[in-house]
Amino acid sequence: MAIALGRPGADGLSEAVGALREWQYDGAPMQLHPGDLGWFWRSGAEATAAAVRTWSRDGQILAVGLLDGPGLLRLTIAPDAQRDEELAQRLVEDVTGPERGVLPGGRANIEAPMGALVQDLLSEDGWDVDEPWTPLRRDLTEPVEDPGVRIEVVGPEQAHVFAAVHRAAFDGSRFTDERWHAMEAGLPYPDARCLVAYDDRDNAVAAVTVWSAGPGKPGLLEPMGVHRDHRRHGHGRAITVAAAAALRELGSSSALVCTPSSNSGAVATYTSACFRRLPEVRDRYRDA
Repeated sequence: MAIALGRPGADGLSEAVGALREWQYDGAPMQLHPGDLGWFWRSGAEATAAAVRTWSRDGQILAVGLLDGPGLLRLTIAPDAQRDEELAQRLVEDVTGPERGVLPGGRANIEAPMGALVQDLLSEDGWDVDEPWTPLRRDLTEPVEDPGVRIEVVGPEQAHVFAAVHRAAFDGSRFTDERWHAMEAGLPYPDARCLVAYDDRDNAVAAVTVWSAGPGKPGLLEPMGVHRDHRRHGHGRAITVAAAAALRELGSSSALVCTPSSNSGAVATYTSACFRRLPEVRDRYRDA
């Protein structure tokens, strides 16, 4: 049968999340993670469903995409379909043809696993490479050291604390208590934890959300931020170490994070928390 492009709707999101969980493994190229959908869920189930696309053959999902902002498609592909010619051709047709409606006209970016055939076809179609990102990984085989600060797991009563730290960590953030509750109601959140770090004066200084993909699979940090009034005191390293410990408790085999290579401070923070830099990755883009 031919490849079918799907829009799963809120009722069909569990299948997309399940496929993403199944496709995670140590050594995989940096790719869309169920936690990426989980973090997007802060906008609600309907908005998340509207942003998800699937490509299937014979009822089996082979690729999942997330429209993660204007003109950005974050795409990943089943491990055994990375070099599938029919799938790669259909993906390119769907994302480059304006009549398909997957990406709007004008400037557009596609994030896809390095080494996948779709990367080659986009290059042949004139899509250039964008700025580099640095993936980092920490193995969780061994116990994780103490972070050295007080860490609290966020529940519904502490949602306002997490939201306040997030707004103070990311310029332009409009994260609210309501968005935390929407995220917590999402399908991926039972495998997630939100953490807040406190300094010795009981100030909430840093926050992170970690997402497990299930036992024995890599977990994801998305997002991690330090309050703008409490930077340069080691809080980023502390909350990152706590994130690794939380993922290990959830059964994750490793912890993953990805940041723009230009953000040297973030790269330094993650490496100080024993994350190892992996080869850089780049989106594909086309100009308007």
